[in-house]
Amino acid sequence: MTGFHSNRSNSSDNNSSPRKESSLRKRMREDLQLQGMKIRTEKGYLREVRKLACFYNLPPDQLAEQQVADYLLHLINERDFAPGSLKVTYSGLKFFFKHTCPREWEILKKLRVPKQKTLPDVLTPGEVQQLLGAVQQHHNGAFLLTLYSLALRLEEGLNLQIGDIDSQRMMVHIHRGKGAKDRFLPLPQNTLQVLREYWSTHRNPKWLFPANGRNRKSAATATRPMNASCDARGQKRGMRQKRCQARMALLFVVKGLASSGIRQFQFRDVPRFVQ
Repeated sequence: MTGFHSNRSNSSDNNSSPRKESSLRKRMREDLQLQGMKIRTEKGYLREVRKLACFYNLPPDQLAEQQVADYLLHLINERDFAPGSLKVTYSGLKFFFKHTCPREWEILKKLRVPKQKTLPDVLTPGEVQQLLGAVQQHHNGAFLLTLYSLALRLEEGLNLQIGDIDSQRMMVHIHRGKGAKDRFLPLPQNTLQVLREYWSTHRNPKWLFPANGRNRKSAATATRPMNASCDARGQKRGMRQKRCQARMALLFVVKGLASSGIRQFQFRDVPRFVQ
């Protein structure tokens, strides 16, 4: 046992009860919450520490400095981790050995992620239209149109509430975006109409995009339609959300957020909402 297991049930026994979360993992989770980390950051850091524990099959608080260094070298030299993946691993382990199980280790001071300067894969307008056109279900279509027409990050779209839409000033209030900063965004008329028509199908008193009419969608559920769309079009998944989002934002700025600009990127099911 690694001493850092989660509360997930054993997949080999459907009748088994969920395992109790270890005290060490619980302590790290609480430390993350006290530091104000977001849910996705919390899950990512916990996952990285769990992977370290599984690598040695030992609780992470029982590992020596050299073992942690050897694990990181294994990721760099044998697993060929990309800088982005290394950054998450470094951050998760640094947090654990700084806050949850404090260690005065030199290795924690040496960790550096090499900077990469890469050019983005910019989608053409036709590729954006094809990706969004492959989305089948109404609720996914409404969510993705809102996400891309407003150039929102995934969590920002998932967290949209009814009170965030100001139809009088045609603005959207984004709460606690990246860096825990609020901001206002212009709201295209067609996006407002899509939101109104879609909300009338579930009438949730709080969320614009609830799951099964109750709480908000999960990130995994929200990304699945675009993943499937990328797979169907034979395009790389890595370029799906941010690349498409950036391209849509640029196009709508150039077109002055005009209604006609949005209509060019309607996908198969949206015309039911947009008259």
